[in-house]
Amino acid sequence: MQPYGWDADWEAEFAPFAGQGLLPGRVVRVDRGLCDVVTSAGVVRADTEFVVPRDPMKVVCTGDWVAVDPAGGDPRYVRTLLPRRTAFVRSTSSKRSEGQILAANVDHVIVAVPLTGDLDLGRIERFLALAWESGAQPLVVLTKADLVPDAVTLSYLVQDVETTAPGVPVLSVSAATGAGVDVLAAVAAGGTSVLLGQSGAGKSTLANALLGEDVMDVRATRDVDGKGRHTTTTRNLLVLPGGGVLIDTPGLRGVGLWDAQTGVGQVFAEIEELAGRCRFQDCAHIAEPGCAVLAAAESGELSERRLDSYRKLMRENQWIVAKTDARLRTELRRDWKRKGAEGKAAMEAKRGRWA
Repeated sequence: MQPYGWDADWEAEFAPFAGQGLLPGRVVRVDRGLCDVVTSAGVVRADTEFVVPRDPMKVVCTGDWVAVDPAGGDPRYVRTLLPRRTAFVRSTSSKRSEGQILAANVDHVIVAVPLTGDLDLGRIERFLALAWESGAQPLVVLTKADLVPDAVTLSYLVQDVETTAPGVPVLSVSAATGAGVDVLAAVAAGGTSVLLGQSGAGKSTLANALLGEDVMDVRATRDVDGKGRHTTTTRNLLVLPGGGVLIDTPGLRGVGLWDAQTGVGQVFAEIEELAGRCRFQDCAHIAEPGCAVLAAAESGELSERRLDSYRKLMRENQWIVAKTDARLRTELRRDWKRKGAEGKAAMEAKRGRWA
């Protein structure tokens, strides 16, 4: 069990269930109400019928530690989930405002970004906000580095992402040549890592490079737009030969925020620091006098792209939280009305001066 991350703290959490004769195990794959759980006795196929909550945030997920029936039962059931240490959560694409857990109990969130096209810095910021919010340490991996024409261009691309990801390591790798893979393997050896990114980012190829064998199916990306098909269709937990475990995930088209205000603040740490110098504590950084954020944008200290991205993610996050919190929704509407009235009064005052 130790190769999968079992330690003394998990053993202490499991102690009450050990007395009931249940076995501890880690979920390595979930598929239509059933899951594969690795235990000290091997991999067990277990039914999740007894742990199907109404709250989608509490469903069994790859990376969970669980208590399962001992040998002899058919079928065997997952009886309970141990409390999660961390969880990577995004909002679903449905209109029901639900969160979806992509991986549980992870130490590192590896965001795979291909170097085969223009860097989508806004998308990287979105991934990192969720990564910080999960409680894990994010890492940006720029894949397919061998396709960049020269070392100078590669260094500029790395610098662009480093500026976008303060406090986050940025590593360029090539699964084809092996460049950077040893460094990534050393990071992944320190616990559980989840590999995230859009289709065509080279996640499965990178997973195979870390595993040292072709375990994950790989298909070529389309030449016309650089995108790939979903070769990975489930989230799988895999033991790495150099230590640690890796959760490979399907390509993500959408990365909606889910109650990630703290994460957004960490991604835009320089803006949060500037905001502390604003004249008003509730400054929205739009047109308020004495706004340190706007002053930095006007002087060029802060890029307009970063500020626009910050505003966008903060608005989105506020809206997601408000949809699930009636009290906050009421406060948000009241705030919008107040700001609208203030803006209208300011425009009328300007008209009066111009008349």
